[in-house]
Amino acid sequence: MASVVLSEAEKLYIVHGVQEDLRVDGRGCEDYRCAEVETDVVSNTSGSARVKLGETDILVGIKAEMGTPKLEKPDEGFLEFFVDCSSNSPELEGRGGEELGTDIANTLYRVFSCENSVDLKSLCINPKEHCWVLYVDVLLLECGGNIFDAISIAVKAALFNTRIPKVHVLEDEEGTKEIDLSDDPYDCIRLNVDEVPCIVTLSKIGYRHVVDATLQEEACSLASLLISVTSKGAITSMKKVGKGSLDPESIFEMMETGQRVGKSLHIALQKILDEEESLGMSRPKVGFLG
Repeated sequence: MASVVLSEAEKLYIVHGVQEDLRVDGRGCEDYRCAEVETDVVSNTSGSARVKLGETDILVGIKAEMGTPKLEKPDEGFLEFFVDCSSNSPELEGRGGEELGTDIANTLYRVFSCENSVDLKSLCINPKEHCWVLYVDVLLLECGGNIFDAISIAVKAALFNTRIPKVHVLEDEEGTKEIDLSDDPYDCIRLNVDEVPCIVTLSKIGYRHVVDATLQEEACSLASLLISVTSKGAITSMKKVGKGSLDPESIFEMMETGQRVGKSLHIALQKILDEEESLGMSRPKVGFLG
């Protein structure tokens, strides 16, 4: 992961500021940086989104392809995640970028393993034979800290933007099944993203914890807690990262903060997505490949 080198004096300045609920950029401990969200930015995908959170820049594209359901879940479709970090910086080329990409992808699999996050049954075309597979490609364009939160926001926005063609299964007198794919681009199904979680990363700095840490703040934190939170404030998964330890009292405080901040994050994101969609085709393209 991209990192910065700070002197002891700089670290002390950041840590002391956090204890007073005043961060270097003027935010409080529970404040996010300004986020830019834009959907439908890549033309040859079923859904896409770009998110800029401070200096962190994420591009997500989703491609819906027909596949075969998994044996253990014959009446459901499924999601596949791929994360590419190599474009970010030279230090993430090769094995370093692959390991980070695998770690992020595994985290996304864990977040979306929650039963109600996405209605996978709606992706089933013909039980045991055909289903929709959503390939979610994540590209880390720039890392300015807090990449897990930014990626989860971008994935939810891309899923909201995803349009899957309607399919009709036709069966003849001999029992042979044929799949009829609609040619009408407006004859499609949309995913319900109300239960899709967002990740809230809480970084422990000194005796307090902050959300949406910058690279400089991440350098001052020895341990962080990744919490996936639904729009209703339910926690679906947790993951501790970093070399340091967290005491039980801190974990409970971070969970409460994560639930509170997560609900606000979902409300703000949904408002942006609804406003953008209400503009229709007339909205100006200002982001990636705009």
